Amino acid sequence: MTGGSDILLLAGSAEARQIGAALRNQGMGVRALMSEPPRGSNPMPMPYELHDFGDLDGLTTQMQGCRAVVDASHGFDGIMTQQGYLAARQAGLPFVSLSRPTWDVGAGRNLHAAADVRSANAMIPAGARVFSATGWASLPDYLPFEGAQLFLRQTGRHDRRAPYDFVELVFGDPPFTVANEIALFERLAVDVLICRNLGGLPSRPKVDAAEALGLTTILIDRPAPPQGALVVRDVGAILDWVAEL
Repeated sequence: MTGGSDILLLAGSAEARQIGAALRNQGMGVRALMSEPPRGSNPMPMPYELHDFGDLDGLTTQMQGCRAVVDASHGFDGIMTQQGYLAARQAGLPFVSLSRPTWDVGAGRNLHAAADVRSANAMIPAGARVFSATGWASLPDYLPFEGAQLFLRQTGRHDRRAPYDFVELVFGDPPFTVANEIALFERLAVDVLICRNLGGLPSRPKVDAAEALGLTTILIDRPAPPQGALVVRDVGAILDWVAEL
């Protein structure tokens, strides 16, 4: 390799930890930027900082001294990927983005696709009990709500009150299992699952649980990657790309 000393990792996915650990085990310097604190109990295997990804110039400055930028952000953090790509171009650095294959909507009995949460909300039957894993920021997109109850999963503990009477917060700590998700859906008497089409295994248990129970599942389409960005599908391809720099 030539250039700076570190790989800058835009983190937020389960794969980000794998990539960071693998590169550090190869003796490479890795720094990570995140838009929010890590989820779950698995610690980040490299130093990380929280960054406002709306600040393009600040992000470009963060890239100074780096060899390349690897985007392994959350699959639905489109701003992080878009800004990361623009900043890398501005800094003149190689950029690659990890985008795991999405789940096949046609592969399940009750799987449906929606362009966004508002579109998914329009598909909810009247009086349905809905389990949502679309995040706190998506709540306004459920207005008006025609269902009976919306259970919103939260993986970070907090004491904020739900902003609408029809919302009940459900706290849980990943990783989740199919058996635990089935038990949860049965206890809450869920009719419909709405979640993001993240693809991969870490987020899959809720989808498999809903399928096992015969629930309707609505999968939100993932944001498109930045036009012109190099996109690969798995961790191995990321490591091969870095090795060839």
